[in-house]
Amino acid sequence: MQQLRAHELGAGVVKRSTRLADGRELIYYDDPGTTLGPDRAIDARDLGPRPETATMRRDVLTGDWVSVAAARQNRAFLPPAELDPLAPQTATNPSEIPSLYDVAVFENKSPAFGPALASAFGEAPAAADPPHDIDDLDAPGLGRTRTSVGRCEVVCFSPEHSGSFGTQTTVRARTVIEAWADRTAALSGLPGVEQVFPFENRGEAIGVTLPHPHGQIYAYPYITPRTTGLLRSIEREGDDLFARILEFERASERVILAGEHWTAYVPFAARWPLEVHVLPHRHVPDFAETSDAERDELAPLYLRLLRGVDALYDSPTPYIAAWHQAPVHRGRDTVRLNLQLTSPRRAADKLKFLAGSEAAMGAWIGDIPPETAAASLRDAVASIPEESL
Repeated sequence: MQQLRAHELGAGVVKRSTRLADGRELIYYDDPGTTLGPDRAIDARDLGPRPETATMRRDVLTGDWVSVAAARQNRAFLPPAELDPLAPQTATNPSEIPSLYDVAVFENKSPAFGPALASAFGEAPAAADPPHDIDDLDAPGLGRTRTSVGRCEVVCFSPEHSGSFGTQTTVRARTVIEAWADRTAALSGLPGVEQVFPFENRGEAIGVTLPHPHGQIYAYPYITPRTTGLLRSIEREGDDLFARILEFERASERVILAGEHWTAYVPFAARWPLEVHVLPHRHVPDFAETSDAERDELAPLYLRLLRGVDALYDSPTPYIAAWHQAPVHRGRDTVRLNLQLTSPRRAADKLKFLAGSEAAMGAWIGDIPPETAAASLRDAVASIPEESL
């Protein structure tokens, strides 16, 4: 056992950092009032070398960069509970996390991006051909490649084998939010990182391969295509675009939940049968810039929203919960932190599949009017007892 140096964050959350056997970073985030002690087990596994950093290729037709990460083919696929790689290690389960934990964050073993640079531990090769800068990524030419620098992290919401963010307590949700803020700040400071993206994939229909309650954080070496399009929209519509969106949506019948600091609503031009956006009331570019009061309110509000989504039907709803943040070096004064939660579920036993128009042309056809979806969600959210949060 080793006693890790403790660093107290907001809301009484305590951060403890260590390393896995192959040098990957592992960070414990202890709940306020946790029953866990300061000691953590050492990862004594005999692990092979980390895979080389992936390579990304530029699609000359779109200008997008596509990371080719063959090592991801080896990731776990729906393992039994006794072999859960995100559960605390046991004598028969050599998982990724040596000790019992509240919330744990660690570097992905087979990442699509990263490491950004070889570390002092020497556990990963240096990037052979990283992007020089944003202008380098935008330069024309066929057959262009660069090393996929960046970082991919796994965020474990609980040591339990099954669940999601929405099944956590308010205290635990607040710990995860604190972890998102801390990791956003840390990853934004890594060399070569241009954008940081926390998200949760939930359900086999989305492609989830582990039922363990967890999310991920990607630190990209470029500004993503979705955010690049957003920057163009802000240039067209004006720097106050998010403020005007918030005013427009709060005056509509599509609002699901509203607090002092956050509003959840079905957007005016929703693409998915189930789509909810959450916006902070003041301009903040990312989680690292949110206040304690904003984080405190978000924890129960977000839990209430997710439990309402699950109350729509008799079985849990698959979704992608995508926290869009401003790029590290651009648009900080205009791109506002926002959640975009989407689900392909259009009925209890029906999913929306992206076929010809949507998948091939990006031309969407909505199945459910946003106002109808909002009314159903409001009823579902209202059915969640306050005392259950």
